[in-house]
Amino acid sequence: MNGQEEAFKEEAYELLTELETSLLELEENPHDMEQVGRVFRAMHTIKGSGAMFGFDAIADFTHNVETVFDLVRGGEIQVSKDLVNLTLSARDHIKDLLDGGGKGDELLETEIITSLQALLPAPVPRDEPVPGAACQDSRKEAPVADSPLLTYMIRFCPARELFSNGTNPIPLLDELREMGECSVTPHTENLPFLEEMDPESCYIFWDIILTTDQGENAIRDVFIFVEDECDLSIDIIDNDRECNVDEGNCDKLGEILVKRGDLSGELLEKALEEQHRIGEILVREQAVSQASVSSALAEQAAVKKQIARRKEAAHHTSIRVAAEKLDHLVDLVGELVTVQARLSQKASMGCDPDLVSIAEDVEMLASGLRDNAMGMRMLQIGTTFSTFKRLVRDLSNDLGKLMELTTSGEETELDKTVIEKLKDPLVHIIRNSIDHGIEMPEVRKAAGKEETGTIHLAAEHAGGNVLIRISDNGKGLDPEVIRAKAVEKGLISPDADLTEKEINNLIFAPGFSTAGEVTDLSGRGVGMDVVKRAIEDLGGSIDLDSQKGDGTTITLKLPLTLAIIEGLLVTLGKGYFIFPLISVEECVELPRDEAGKKSGLLNIRGEMVPYIRLREEYGIEDERPDLEHVVIMETNEKRVGFVVDNVVGSQQAVIKKMGNAFKNAPDISGATILGNGSVALIVDVNKILDLRF
Repeated sequence: MNGQEEAFKEEAYELLTELETSLLELEENPHDMEQVGRVFRAMHTIKGSGAMFGFDAIADFTHNVETVFDLVRGGEIQVSKDLVNLTLSARDHIKDLLDGGGKGDELLETEIITSLQALLPAPVPRDEPVPGAACQDSRKEAPVADSPLLTYMIRFCPARELFSNGTNPIPLLDELREMGECSVTPHTENLPFLEEMDPESCYIFWDIILTTDQGENAIRDVFIFVEDECDLSIDIIDNDRECNVDEGNCDKLGEILVKRGDLSGELLEKALEEQHRIGEILVREQAVSQASVSSALAEQAAVKKQIARRKEAAHHTSIRVAAEKLDHLVDLVGELVTVQARLSQKASMGCDPDLVSIAEDVEMLASGLRDNAMGMRMLQIGTTFSTFKRLVRDLSNDLGKLMELTTSGEETELDKTVIEKLKDPLVHIIRNSIDHGIEMPEVRKAAGKEETGTIHLAAEHAGGNVLIRISDNGKGLDPEVIRAKAVEKGLISPDADLTEKEINNLIFAPGFSTAGEVTDLSGRGVGMDVVKRAIEDLGGSIDLDSQKGDGTTITLKLPLTLAIIEGLLVTLGKGYFIFPLISVEECVELPRDEAGKKSGLLNIRGEMVPYIRLREEYGIEDERPDLEHVVIMETNEKRVGFVVDNVVGSQQAVIKKMGNAFKNAPDISGATILGNGSVALIVDVNKILDLRF
């Protein structure tokens, strides 16, 4: 596959995501013409690009959907649930065609096309032409892809009897606004006094500045039914080449007045002979009214502002970069950070001030490059959130439950690698919330709740982490049912003394399920334990809070990135180890009377905190130091200490994957290279606790 075809597929996948979001919003608001336009434009772009790059099967199929939504735009077909369902099926089929290189389920394609054609209105007989249809067909223009933007000056002067003929000019102006950026200036200088006013007469006319990619005929189509009842002038005032705001060669006040017909060229020349402001002269000479000058000045300002915005937007360009290239860039930046650390350490050991200065400059540049490269990997999580609306919708229909998905914090950014690996755990959680949490409508109504259940996705930054909360207002967890099931499966003893939170957390145990029967959604005991492992593999943690009858909230705590972390460097014997700094609470000295114990409890300001000796954990037999230290960490709302020989300090760790030699060391999540060339192992605290407790 060449680069152009790959670019088409990337764009098509993005358009399909946008299409799905628009269709789901359209289902909730069937009269939202903006969403109808988004659906049509997505289909039109996929069809045109597909034909251009040889994906004829996609182009031919998409044309059928585009035809239907063109009629929806024209008001000939109404948006219905059946239409949304069909279009979603068509969207899925287009994705299958993209995945299969143009090959898909032909039987399904035929069924979709047949169903879409059934929605089309019956053709009008040839002897019953639609009034104005010939005129519309001859003038209607479709915007051409990548066509230049044009800025028009439109003067719309309705006839005095426009209102009495039953015409409302406001929808015409609204239709112009839908064509592009639009500024409308009403002229009211012809309004008579109230006692002289005829309510069926139109005394107002409008000047419109429109920036659009469509031609003049498309603009005239807007006024096609009133063109005999108005004076209409359409002039191009900017075509991306002739007008440059910075060079100041846009129309001046006098030129605008002449173009509008408010002033003759002779009077303008006469006024320009005096060295005063042109507007003041014209008003003084009673050549034009003050209202005309004011509106012309407003028009001039609107033109300059509109063109300036477009010129500025033209400079904000973006390019597509393959994910592999971005990952390679981050790897190179990581290597640079490691080399910079070695340089800084070498400079600090010598007495050369020039070398120290160079090392500081390199450190500053490496830091800026690192932040820039990491910023490129950051994506807004809202795109991932939007994909779950379809999941909730489909499961709602399958299970006969009424549900809606709400979101907040969509602008929260997270490393693209984290987002990619987060999707499957979120699917598991949402499916569990729908299957086990949200009740049937009649059950909710009997409990005094709204029949429609809600699942809420929220994201927010919390220091160096991102918190993602999945909440539902369903029936919540029943600790008694969970405890009985855990005893039945031998996960706990019948007399185990557990808090309600500890009982609820048993749902994360492997093989645990409260489902009475196996279904497509649940009952096999595979789900929440997979979620827990996946989140911990990302260096995060998971917390659950539930109240019986009031719903459940699951909170995921995730690192911002998996490429570079801030860590706490410690030593054990001759080796170096790193703890993720975001989980470190404090470091304390190990009391001498605790020396020699494999584990125990420390009194930290009145709270008993268990500790683990990493020497015994990793089999390190070097001589112990006289004074050992304890790193107190918080994970999954638990505090635990790890005894180490010495705490070196904070260390920026570029994470390196481990080889096969460490496949039997699950409590080591990676490694990094220190400034002195030594290798430091990154400790996976969650895995240690899982293995020990």
